[in-house]
Amino acid sequence: MAAIIEQDGKFLLVEETTDRGMRFNQPAGHLEENETIIEAVIRETLEETAYDFTPAALVGIYHWQHPVNGITYLRFAFSGRLGAHHPERALDDGIIGTLWRDEAEIAAHGTLMRSPQVLLCVQDYLAGKRYPLELLTHLGQAL
Repeated sequence: MAAIIEQDGKFLLVEETTDRGMRFNQPAGHLEENETIIEAVIRETLEETAYDFTPAALVGIYHWQHPVNGITYLRFAFSGRLGAHHPERALDDGIIGTLWRDEAEIAAHGTLMRSPQVLLCVQDYLAGKRYPLELLTHLGQAL
């Protein structure tokens, strides 16, 4: 799950430590047990940025295999509204902080992005790609 958050032409990114050194990414992460995709992007955004986030649309679904470690990533990217900031809240382990960058800055520093998905999500957002959240169905636990 990833949050594509834009204000005044700039996008909210997190600076994080990885096994490849410092990298930039959208607020993003993985599903936890018994969590919906929407709940995951809200939680991950709060944990990584200390901002509330309300998803409004699905920007896209991205499938990428890391060329070095072979891990396959399936990213659901959401646009939405940034809410209250909670500066007293500690950020997730590995998150150094947050920053705002425009598309050109993200493209110029492509080698420092966590994956090529970062720039592609921004470009799709700027191209107006938006899909209704109703596309997602959560069935809950099987009986």
